[in-house]
Amino acid sequence: MNFFTTKRLVATAFVLLALLNVTLLGILWWQNANGPQPRAGHHNRLLFFARQLALNESQTASFGKLRQEHFLKVEAEMQAIGLLKKQLIKESLQERPDAKKIETIAVSIGSRQAAIEEKMALYFHELAKVCTPEQRDSLQIVLERVSTRRHHNNSEQ
Repeated sequence: MNFFTTKRLVATAFVLLALLNVTLLGILWWQNANGPQPRAGHHNRLLFFARQLALNESQTASFGKLRQEHFLKVEAEMQAIGLLKKQLIKESLQERPDAKKIETIAVSIGSRQAAIEEKMALYFHELAKVCTPEQRDSLQIVLERVSTRRHHNNSEQ
């Protein structure tokens, strides 16, 4: 009798392990089939430009490619600015902050920000080359609205 109980326990454990393996394989297959989704923010902004400018598929693809290239170009500058801002905060919270060091950090942030703005202007130029003359007019309006919105909102507060 003890033999049958042990055999039944092993068979039950084997069935449970098989069910768990099938479930795990199903979950892995489902995750792989659905894959990682593109960032919603990027996709939404691209759709926004496509609608506002009445871009065709080719233009929308070009806008997406240019956008990715632009962010790769400015990524290092953005990271450097983030590190400099951390240094600025750390220095300004010191018992006796060094004004010269704060000025040096602020000037460095400013020069990096200027480099980003220059790259952004070239990026805007590349976007304009993809557009028709009518779309360029709309692009100017949209870019002015998007570029000044943050500063406009801050001045209202």
